[in-house]
Amino acid sequence: MTAFEPVPSYYAASANPVPERPALREHIEADVCIIGAGYTGLSTALFLAEAGFKVVVLEAATVGWGASGRNGGQIVNSYSRDLDTIEKQTSAGNLKLLAEMAFEGGQIIRDRVQQYDIQCDLKDGGVFAAITGQQIKHLEAQQALWKRFGYDQLEILDANGIRSVVDTDRYVGGALDHRGGHIHPLNLALGEAAALESLGGVIYEHSAVTDIKQGEPVQLVTANGSVKARFAVVAGNAYLGDLLPQLASKSMPCGTQVITTEPLSEEVAARLLPQDYCVEDCNYLLDYYRLSGDKRLIYGGGVIYGARDPDDIERIIRPKMLKTFPELEKVKIEYTWTGNFLLTLSRLPQMGRIGSNVYYSQGCSGHGVTFTHVAGKALALAIQGQAERLDAFASLPHYPFPGGRLFRIPFTALGATYYTLRDKLGI
Repeated sequence: MTAFEPVPSYYAASANPVPERPALREHIEADVCIIGAGYTGLSTALFLAEAGFKVVVLEAATVGWGASGRNGGQIVNSYSRDLDTIEKQTSAGNLKLLAEMAFEGGQIIRDRVQQYDIQCDLKDGGVFAAITGQQIKHLEAQQALWKRFGYDQLEILDANGIRSVVDTDRYVGGALDHRGGHIHPLNLALGEAAALESLGGVIYEHSAVTDIKQGEPVQLVTANGSVKARFAVVAGNAYLGDLLPQLASKSMPCGTQVITTEPLSEEVAARLLPQDYCVEDCNYLLDYYRLSGDKRLIYGGGVIYGARDPDDIERIIRPKMLKTFPELEKVKIEYTWTGNFLLTLSRLPQMGRIGSNVYYSQGCSGHGVTFTHVAGKALALAIQGQAERLDAFASLPHYPFPGGRLFRIPFTALGATYYTLRDKLGI
C-alpha cells in the first residue's frame, strides 16, 4: 500500500456519505491551522470553532484515514498507563487535573454525537476480560484506584458474570465499565468533520504539510499552498513522519491488525455478546472485539513494532478469534486491515508546545479514541489562554527509546516478549 491509498476496511466500506474536499491550492490565513483530520485535530478544531475561532485543517490523505478511521472503535477510560503510575511522576495539582480528564473522553464523544446528530452506532458498555486469577486481582485494584479518584462505574464480574456478557469459556472473570462503549470510528470522525464545517471550519484533504516556518504568525506550507496562522496544532500522531524530528525521537509507530466477519445471524450475535458490549482482554498484547451495527464480529489484536504491514492479516488474527469463539470456524472473513498507533516509552501521551504558538499532542499508546477528545479540549483551552490542562500533561516526563531510532524496534519487541510470557504464566 502506498502512502495514501484507500484502506480496505469494513469502516471504509460502510462509511456515511462524505463531500468532496479539495486540496489547498492558495495562500490563506486563519486564527488556527491544524495538521491532521483525525480525532485529535478534529476535536481541537471543533472546540475552537465553537469558541469563534477561524480554523483550517490540513490533512495529508482524507478525514479519518489514519488511526481514527481504523481502530477497534472502543471507548476505554483512563490512559494506557493508569493513575497510580501518573501519581508517582507529577504534583498533586497536576494529578487532580489528569484524573479528571481520565474519564472525560467518552462523555465528550457522547456529547458530540448527541449535539451534532452523528450516526456512528454508539453503544454503551465495555468489558475487561480476565484470563487468569492474577488479572482479576489487577482489575480489583483498578476498581479501587478509579474509585479513589471519584469514578464508580467499574463493576467486577465473577466467572458467571463474565459468561453472561461474552459466551466463551476463555475467561475466569472480568470488569464491566458502564461508561465504556463502542462506535463506528470512521463515521464518528466524518461526523465531527461535518460538525466543524457547519461552524465555518475548513478542511483541505490531500494537503500534506511539508514545512512549518515558526514565527508569529506561524506558516504551514504544502505542495501547492500555505496557511499563515496565529497558532498551529500538530496532530499527525503515527502518520506525522519526520516533520518535527524532536517529536519523532520520543515515539514509535506500531501496527495493529483487525478482521471483520460476514454478518452473523441475530441468534449467533445475541449469543456471543448478549448485551452488545465491546470486550478487550487483560493481556499485555491484548485481543479486542465487538459487534458492528450490522452484527459482524470485528476482532483485532497483536502489535507489529515499527508499523510494518503484515502479508496475511487473517492468518494472524483468525486463530485469536477462534480461540475465543470456536463456533465461528466456518464463518467467512470479509475485511482485513492494519492501522498504526503511536507508542511512547512511558505509554503515556505527550502534549505540549514548541515555541510560543505551535502546540502538539501525540502518543496515545492504544487509548486514542478517548484521549484524543480530551486532548482536543486541552489544546483548545490552551490556545484560549487556559493552559492548566495542557501543562498537566506536559509535566509528565518523556524519554527517547533505548538505542535510538535504529534499535527501538528490537528493544521494544524484546520487552513485549517478556510481558507476553508473564501473561502466559499468569504472573
